[in-house]
This record gives sequence, C-alpha cells and structure tokens, in this order.
Amino acid sequence: MKTKIYAHRGASRYAPENTMPAFQLAYEMKADGIETDVQLTKDGVPVLIHDENVRRTTNGTGFVEDYTLEEIKQLDAGSWFSSKYAGTSIVTLEELLQWAKPKQLLLNIELKNNVIEYKKLEQKVYQLLFTYDLLDRTVISSFNPKSIEKFKKIDRNVNIAFLTSTKIRRLANFTKLLGASGIHIKYRILSTHLVGECQKHGLDLRVYTVNRPAQIVRCYKLGCTAIFTDVPDIAVKLLLHNQSVEKVTRKFPFRRR
Repeated sequence: MKTKIYAHRGASRYAPENTMPAFQLAYEMKADGIETDVQLTKDGVPVLIHDENVRRTTNGTGFVEDYTLEEIKQLDAGSWFSSKYAGTSIVTLEELLQWAKPKQLLLNIELKNNVIEYKKLEQKVYQLLFTYDLLDRTVISSFNPKSIEKFKKIDRNVNIAFLTSTKIRRLANFTKLLGASGIHIKYRILSTHLVGECQKHGLDLRVYTVNRPAQIVRCYKLGCTAIFTDVPDIAVKLLLHNQSVEKVTRKFPFRRR
C-alpha cells in the first residue's frame, strides 16, 4: 500500500503553519492529507495552532485559552513568516472542515492537550467531524493517553493514534492497550523492528517530521503507513516519479529555517 503524505501544519516550509495559505498550497502540491493542531479559545471554539502561547506564530502574546474567538481572529498569524502573508488569521477547525470537505483530503487532527487539559476538547472536535461527515477521513492523535481513552468512549470506532517522541518499551503493546489504532513517532525512533511490531499488531505507523529526501525514501521503503512533512512537493515527487534522492535534492535543496 502506498505511503500517505500528510502536509505537516500544511505546506509549512513555504507558508505560515496552520493557516489557510499553507493548507491550500499543500492541496495544490497534491498531498494526500493535512496535519494540524487544535486547541480551544476562552469561549470554547476549536482553533488551529500548535503552541499553547500565541507569541511564536502571531503578533500577540499570552495563551490561546485566554483569547475569545473574536479576539484571536484579530491576531496576525502570517507576518512572522513573511510580509507576503501579513494579515493572515488563525483558522477555526470548522473553517478547515468546510474547506476540506469537497476536496477528498485526509485529515490528521492533533489534540494539543498534553500541557493544558482543555475541557470537552474531545467532544467538540468529534461533534464537528460528525457534523461534516468527515470521521472516516480523519485520524485523531494525541500525546495524552487520557485523551485517547476519552475519545474512544465517545466513539470506539474512531481512528486514533498515540503520539510519542521517545522510545517506549513494548510500544506496540502499550498502544494496543490504550485502544489506539496507530502510532505516530518521531523519525529518530523509526526502526525495522518497530515496523514489524506494528504490522504484527495491525497498527498504522506514521512518522514525523520527515523532510530530508533520504529520510522520506527510507519511510517509503520500510512501508510506513504515512509520513508528516513540511515539504509535500518533494515527498510527492519522490513517491510518484521514483526520482533518485540526489536528483530531487539538487532541484529542491534542503534548507533549515
């Protein structure tokens, strides 16, 4: 089965992360899906932003949970990246779902509740996905085992994955016991042994954040279920056109931002 390509926070190498320009660009680059992060505003609206504090990716300061939707929408979420994106606003989860619905894109929604436990985050995200009939195209992920258990109580058939950036003994077994259907791992802990364990237990294995051509190709060769990448254009070219790593690297040189 073909390894799926999720644009990590959209095409975030080329546009400000978790914004509509980044999502649109990922779609134009023919990514299979969009990966994004969801948190709650003060008035309980799910919005797409990675950090609990708005200061890194907007012109504001303070925590997401201290802003109402109206207030957070007034922040500039694009100028930090480039003046080209000045005035870009934070996106609500509902806005993303409305945009994605007719496009047949897959979605990965990470619940950002491992630092702040947002009240009813799981229920709010589930209800929106149910309303827009997108549950079958969506993977939910979280670093927080309690959140995974909460989501499974809402709907035991939901596709949910346990996120980890560290090695955990008998990770596949641990994930199975949580009731999750997949594991999302940091690239550095990817191994042939873990791939085999996931296959044995019937778990999806998705890897983040994979940007270097050699790493992307390794994930393809190992048969990973999916990768999360800031450069979906490079990942698509490597997968669909079977170009050599060296050829793609010359055309799209890797640069740290």
